Amino acid sequence: MIKRIHVLYVGQLELENIGLQGTPADARRYSNERLSEPFFSARDVAQLMDDLGYYALWTAEHHFQHEGYECFPNLIQLSLWLATQTRRLKLGCAFNVLPMWHPIRLAEDYAMADIVTDGRVIMGVGRGYHSREVETFDAPVIDQAANREMFEEQVDLMLKCFDEERFSHHGKRYECPPPVEYRGYQLRDITCVPRPKHLPVEVWMPIASSKSIDYMASKDFKAMVTLNGEKILDDVVKAYRDACAKYGRPKQLGEDMIWGAGLYLADTPEEAKRRVEPSHDERYKWFAPFGFVRYADEQGRTWGTPGAPARVPSLVDGIQQKAWFCGPPSHVIDGIKSVAAKYPGLEDFMIHWAEGLSPKEFKEQLRWFARDVMPAITAG
Repeated sequence: MIKRIHVLYVGQLELENIGLQGTPADARRYSNERLSEPFFSARDVAQLMDDLGYYALWTAEHHFQHEGYECFPNLIQLSLWLATQTRRLKLGCAFNVLPMWHPIRLAEDYAMADIVTDGRVIMGVGRGYHSREVETFDAPVIDQAANREMFEEQVDLMLKCFDEERFSHHGKRYECPPPVEYRGYQLRDITCVPRPKHLPVEVWMPIASSKSIDYMASKDFKAMVTLNGEKILDDVVKAYRDACAKYGRPKQLGEDMIWGAGLYLADTPEEAKRRVEPSHDERYKWFAPFGFVRYADEQGRTWGTPGAPARVPSLVDGIQQKAWFCGPPSHVIDGIKSVAAKYPGLEDFMIHWAEGLSPKEFKEQLRWFARDVMPAITAG
């Protein structure tokens, strides 16, 4: 049963001339002043969520995006500030792109945030996908095998920082501590100062592939899956459950997962579709080229694979796939419940802030959702 409601804000600014016929994504370029606006949009939305009883606001780490779609370069720093602007709301990192960090530096920053916010920052890690970002930080992403190898060593080192009072690490990329003399003795181990207050650290990852599912289960990481079609969602929920069982961690279907969807509330489904369609289309104008169309055709083939559709999806596609819910509260409630009912362990639902919606309009949606949808889907 769903117990907690989350929101995902990837950090877009208020975009103009949106939709398939609007400004091409690669043609967008904004001033530094405009590119700073998402920080304050995040603050305003976080404060509203805090007042309305939402559980967590998740943000996304990205760099160099003069196009204005994803403008948060440091999630822990952002979360620390948002924690000072709110009272109870948790702040999630979706996700710290580990190949662009030194894992010890990330571990230290998270530990400090965990201590001073008393556990309100949620740790999340990912491998990255923007070549402009990851490769500029002198890390591989075009070479996926090298990216995976680097990420997995970084995770091991980060977890040592969290879990071991003193540790050493001797890997392909990292030698910690280095074999040097310090104050008259030879270094053999180091201690991360500080370590997090809340142990073990709850770590989340996005589900991107079957390999990632097995790896997440092996590390006891929790899983986030957003804007997936119903068939793809069902496949990954079952795969995650089975992988966790393989590693001796039996879970119910949906347990330790966040399921995210797009939605828009209006008096009728037709009005909702009309109002949100340009924002939906703006999202996929930017994200579809990166492979973020996780839908299946009638034969169960993932879009983009041989024989399946390879086009940019429409809002109608998203609604048919149950990745988007559009209409009056009763309609949205029924849609969410129709998916959640299949997963007895599912306790977390996430609302995706469609990239073209203005902060004002999205806050109106959050108020309406909190009043007329949240009580119905979280009721025992």
